[in-house]
Amino acid sequence: MANAATVAPNEGQINPIATLDSLTVSDMPEERKAQIPRPSAQLQQLNRLNDLNQLHQVTDMAAPAYGLLGAFE
Repeated sequence: MANAATVAPNEGQINPIATLDSLTVSDMPEERKAQIPRPSAQLQQLNRLNDLNQLHQVTDMAAPAYGLLGAFE
């Protein structure tokens, strides 16, 4: 089994995301590991989705001020 308890440098604490990444591919052959999406990459995509939602909220507030209320639907 791969090193599942990955330790964050200089902190002495286990990094849960790195641990999940390690466990995700721990029992896989080397040639397949690159094909498996890691939890850290999936969480990054969720963060981007959240950023887009926040951007949408800002543009929704600005739309009436610029007369764009029905322009983008």
